[in-house]
Amino acid sequence: MAHLYSKGWFIQQLKEANITKLDGRKLESYKTYIVRNLYFQLVAEKEQKTE
Repeated sequence: MAHLYSKGWFIQQLKEANITKLDGRKLESYKTYIVRNLYFQLVAEKEQKTE
């Protein structure tokens, strides 16, 4: 279990959404802010689809 809003938590949430790589690189190799922004883009897309 990762701490809430840590890099590990963001990666865990993205993997649950079947996103394991970005531009051919594993998510774990990216800095936290990049993974965080990707997660929030995913959340924003889901909110738009539900409206």
